[in-house]
Amino acid sequence: MIKPTREQIDLVAGFGVKDDAHYGRTVQHLYDMRRNPDAPNLRQVHLIHAELFDEVAEAGFDVQSGQMGENITTRGIDLLHLPRGTKLSIGEAEIEITGLRNPCRKLNQIQDGLMKATLGKWDDGTLLPKTGVMAIITRGGVVRAGDAISVQLPEGPHERLAPV
Repeated sequence: MIKPTREQIDLVAGFGVKDDAHYGRTVQHLYDMRRNPDAPNLRQVHLIHAELFDEVAEAGFDVQSGQMGENITTRGIDLLHLPRGTKLSIGEAEIEITGLRNPCRKLNQIQDGLMKATLGKWDDGTLLPKTGVMAIITRGGVVRAGDAISVQLPEGPHERLAPV
């Protein structure tokens, strides 16, 4: 699950992050493959907001970029509250947010209790997994550490993110 920090990654449209375990046109997550191996891959790239690391640090956890399996770490963008279908331009690439990443019990292998520390609640009291967002790659290209990110909200009514 842990991914090394890199100076750049190559995003391939319709497939994912080159050389990543989730790279593929169809679903690559082991649990989802058992249910429907031909389903489209809506988890091509995983983004986590660095503010989550700050939050769990206050609770006594020491987590660094890449340890929760994310491909891209952001700061200053409220990923969890962006609507489904939001497009992010990062470096040469463009991605489209498909949903929230469900936290995995493997987080507790990093530090006991980390999974629970990544769970919150929406304003209506329903469960909010804070472990980032998943996206598809709509335009491939190289993404480098420090690249600016621009946000384009979808037209029409906005749909709150749900786990994918």
